[in-house]
Amino acid sequence: MNVENTQGQPETVAPAIELRGISKAFGPVQANKDISIRVMPGTIHGIIGENGAGKSTLMSILYGFYKADAGTILINGQETQIPDSQAAIAAGIGMVFQHFKLVENFSVLENVVLGAEEGEMLRPSLAKARKLLKELADEYELHVDPDKLVEDLGVGMQQRVEILKALYRQADILILDEPTGVLTPAEADHLFRILEGLRAQGKTIILITHKLREIMEITDTVSVMRRGEMTATVKTKDTNVEELAELMVGRKVLLRVDKKPATPGDTVLEVKDLRMVDDHGVERLKGIDLHVKAGEILGIAGVSGNGQSELLKVLGGFANGTGEIRINDDPIDLTGKHSDGRSRRERGISHVPEDRQHLGLIMDFTAWENLAFGYHHAPEYQKNKLLMDNAGMIETAQGEMDRFDVRPPNPMLSAKNFSGGNQQKIVLAREIERNPDLLLVGQPTRGVDIGAIEFIHQRIIDLRDQGKAILLVSVELEEILSMSDRIAVMFDGHIMGERLPAETDEKELGLLMAGVTDTKGAA
Repeated sequence: MNVENTQGQPETVAPAIELRGISKAFGPVQANKDISIRVMPGTIHGIIGENGAGKSTLMSILYGFYKADAGTILINGQETQIPDSQAAIAAGIGMVFQHFKLVENFSVLENVVLGAEEGEMLRPSLAKARKLLKELADEYELHVDPDKLVEDLGVGMQQRVEILKALYRQADILILDEPTGVLTPAEADHLFRILEGLRAQGKTIILITHKLREIMEITDTVSVMRRGEMTATVKTKDTNVEELAELMVGRKVLLRVDKKPATPGDTVLEVKDLRMVDDHGVERLKGIDLHVKAGEILGIAGVSGNGQSELLKVLGGFANGTGEIRINDDPIDLTGKHSDGRSRRERGISHVPEDRQHLGLIMDFTAWENLAFGYHHAPEYQKNKLLMDNAGMIETAQGEMDRFDVRPPNPMLSAKNFSGGNQQKIVLAREIERNPDLLLVGQPTRGVDIGAIEFIHQRIIDLRDQGKAILLVSVELEEILSMSDRIAVMFDGHIMGERLPAETDEKELGLLMAGVTDTKGAA
């Protein structure tokens, strides 16, 4: 498939990357099927597609993690064998993964040098790296304290370290896999400025993402994948989000949340003076007051790390706190033997945690087991006092997977074998199907493709319309504004203010997220 040059270069310029007829199967699953793509030098080339479309597999072949079953790789016009990541690095390719590959108790400098040491003595390598790191930081706006431990850095800074690692290894081609999945809007904007700077210096960038706004904002060219095949490659300026969404999913996609006005009923959740101190003695929640009524969604906005995660953990029974929590006007135990997640579930509270892989699923267990976890004590799952009804659990799981469009709809597969979006659907199915009075949901669409986002949003709205109370935490302001009936903004463990979506905007919410309470004056 030919890609037009977007930078006005002569057509005689060889592509920085050319893949011809790449195919890759994992058993019966054809992850990539006869894919051809050309990426011109000095451009930002987006690759989009639903989860499971084959994007990451294709890039893993380019980076040497997988070997293609068929096909050819050309780098700068030369056929190149890439049997492993060292060969990819030697060919000038660097990759920044969605889940960072950093040693948390090493410094920034040590992480950058790791694997690229020169000789047996480490000190000369570190001295050279420190000098080069400063040059790279100045040139590309990638300033990070080289002596700081990675574990003390926010995710935005950690991502900079990953980019610096690739540049230190003299990468001319950078692959970024879902780079904004864990970034705030401000951090994402800064990343885009970095990428524009890299492009201006002649670097070639491949951006894997499912976020269409990012594609339209930053790329020169975009290729669309669906079910392992390349369906289209177009100049970004010649397309729009509606067309790209339809190419990704194979049907028209509703890009806005379709919901009726809320009709709130009685108060389901009431929180007064809620406080929480973490294991390091740091107060994370500092007197939280809020309420959620039946038939409404309260959205919690805020920059990651300002207490939203701790709020969900205390409400869900994952952590202890002090203060008062009432469900349907009855108090909840915050510190005693009835303060755990099981007790919360018995009180009608379901919880979709922010981190599905560590808190929502056991990745090596099957889908049916994960769909039963937390509810396996329910009477309908008990055969007798000694055995659980596994057959009944599998049958229930099959129905839930069908209703939530989990693909493939096989309850016997391990959770790790599903894409991120389908893993999220498994967690949502487990919690929503229990008919809760209150649904706690954290980052419901993090790392999820556009087709699944539409589906997940509609399921949450359906639950609201059934008269259930929903507390929604998301770092995506667009999601908060479109999904919520009321919005509360958190900063440094406090509720900074509450707004109605129709009476606010991203600018005002952003100021509240930064701790500015006089938003009218600041505007």
